[in-house]
Amino acid sequence: MGGEGGMEMRRKYAVLLCADDSEYIKKVYGGYFKVFVALLGEEGETWDVFHAAKGELPRGDDVIDGYDGFVITGSCSDAHGDDQWIRELVLLLKKLDAKRKKVLGICFGHQILSRALGGKTGRATKGWDIGVTCIHPSHSTSRLLAALRIPSHLPVIECHQDEVWEVPPLAEVMAWSEKTGVEMFRYGDHIMGIQGHPEYNKDILLHLIDRLLQRNLIQNCHAEAAKAKLDAREPDREAWKRLCKGFLKGDPFS
Repeated sequence: MGGEGGMEMRRKYAVLLCADDSEYIKKVYGGYFKVFVALLGEEGETWDVFHAAKGELPRGDDVIDGYDGFVITGSCSDAHGDDQWIRELVLLLKKLDAKRKKVLGICFGHQILSRALGGKTGRATKGWDIGVTCIHPSHSTSRLLAALRIPSHLPVIECHQDEVWEVPPLAEVMAWSEKTGVEMFRYGDHIMGIQGHPEYNKDILLHLIDRLLQRNLIQNCHAEAAKAKLDAREPDREAWKRLCKGFLKGDPFS
């Protein structure tokens, strides 16, 4: 790592992986960790992965302090669940907040951040949201997007049956959609949650729909309806990449 003598420190980030890779995702994309690094990573950075769902987390202040930021991924588990690894993750997120570390939560990560900070999560009142969803940013978020030269029209891939019911005290709702009241929230200038999946492309979503169908988590009619709607709209992955990187790496959030 860079150090003294005016050399710039090498930035270091950690992905807390809360889902298992399917064989397809491993074969085609090298696993979800690589999908996130493709979205957020830049040359000269170090990216590490911790398999949070297997109880693997950064432990100890010296380890945690070595990272500039953390990304919490999606999961098949419920953010309001009581599994041991979920309880341990909640405790870690409280510690990261106390240290004012940059933390970006995606889908399950968005929900577990809300829970850790005092918000409420649970089953989505309007059921599954699967497909490409247009979110509606708040006025303050629209100004932020303009500063990043990002359009306020922000379609994103979604695949969730849980949601944030109530954001934590002092948190700000950044965006909503027709189905979901809290599509994005921020907490101070160091924590942001996104209900959608900026890292997904349509191929990943189609694969996930098939997996949900095989596990009887959705009905065939829902799967076919979701697939049929996919051609109607494209996610703006480049805009989401700029937004996520802008948050995780500094300006103009801080």
